Amino acid sequence: MPAFRYEALDAAGNLSRGIIEADALRQARTRVRELGLTVVSIQAVSQETLGGGQASRWRRGISSAQLSMLTRQLATLLDAGLTLEQAFSALIEQSENESVRQVLAGVRAELLAGHTLAQAMARYERVFPDIYRALVKAGEKSGELSKVMLRLADYTESRRALQQKVGLAFVYPAIVTTVALLVVSGLLIYVVPQVVGAFQQSRQTLPLLTQLLIGLSSMLQVSWPYLLAGVAVAALGARALLRREEIRFRFHAWLLRLPLFGRLIRGVNTARMASTLAILTGSNVPLLAALQAAAGVVSNLPMRRALEDAADKVREGAALHRALAASGLFPPVLIHLIASGESSGRLDNMLERAAEQQEQEINSYTAVLTSLLEPLLILVMGVVVLVIVLAILLPVIEMGQMVR
Repeated sequence: MPAFRYEALDAAGNLSRGIIEADALRQARTRVRELGLTVVSIQAVSQETLGGGQASRWRRGISSAQLSMLTRQLATLLDAGLTLEQAFSALIEQSENESVRQVLAGVRAELLAGHTLAQAMARYERVFPDIYRALVKAGEKSGELSKVMLRLADYTESRRALQQKVGLAFVYPAIVTTVALLVVSGLLIYVVPQVVGAFQQSRQTLPLLTQLLIGLSSMLQVSWPYLLAGVAVAALGARALLRREEIRFRFHAWLLRLPLFGRLIRGVNTARMASTLAILTGSNVPLLAALQAAAGVVSNLPMRRALEDAADKVREGAALHRALAASGLFPPVLIHLIASGESSGRLDNMLERAAEQQEQEINSYTAVLTSLLEPLLILVMGVVVLVIVLAILLPVIEMGQMVR
């Protein structure tokens, strides 16, 4: 039964909003009137409502924290024996957030129309990411949706915690960099011209450093709007180029070769892949289906293609650890743990252990990386300010020597 979102006025003239289910728009209007309300607007809840200006509002309405909580609640209800329809009805009644209720009602309407849960969630791809839908689809195919949802709840919560740790680790360097750029730009555009203007009027020969600083300041005063426009055009151009898979593949391969961030990217994708495989293999999902789902959650294209090639080799009879080792893109620890899991019959446990090991390594590595970035940024900022101060003070020192 489709869901409809309505806005209506009560007898006192107060505006109320809500979700109602009906077979058609006319029946939905009738049901709203039966509640004693006067309909202002009513529309079907579907993917189309996410288009245009509503898209960003809906995406903000379902945060990662809310998605983790919904996953945990849905997993608990399914594990208790409720059907999908009953579980979503309970979640709709439980939720107090209007946007969350609208999404849940839309998914429930798609379920009642005969679609699978993965297909219903695909109608709201702005809310449910590819990783989420891939795991749900694999769970439905295996017939172990409740078990997969329980592990998916753990997965989303751990992923959110990892993302918060990595994100917070780079917040301070990002703030320092932004403040440094603003301070230096302000000095060059507004402060330096006023200070060195007096030196230019004195007609004395200025030091080379001061002349360079004046030239840079004059250039920025004239060209800063064009520089900003150039940066914006370059960003849009890079975004357009990265939409082409072959260029994005080369860019991702280059990222893996970076001295500092390449290791971090490799670790994040490895942890994501290992967690996905651990969830699916632990829920009795066939290994080939699990590998296909895991390939969908790896964001780095070379690593994703290596995982797809490994799936082809496994299909031909090769061991998983040998198939993954052939690419040379995955950490040796992961390969050895998978080999141990295959030989002992505890592949899901070894994969989960590998994911935990990668997450611990990411946490320690980001801590070391940020501890190096912070003093480096402060040092660069100090050197830049020192150069500006020297460029201003050198003419003053020379004038003092001439007076003596």
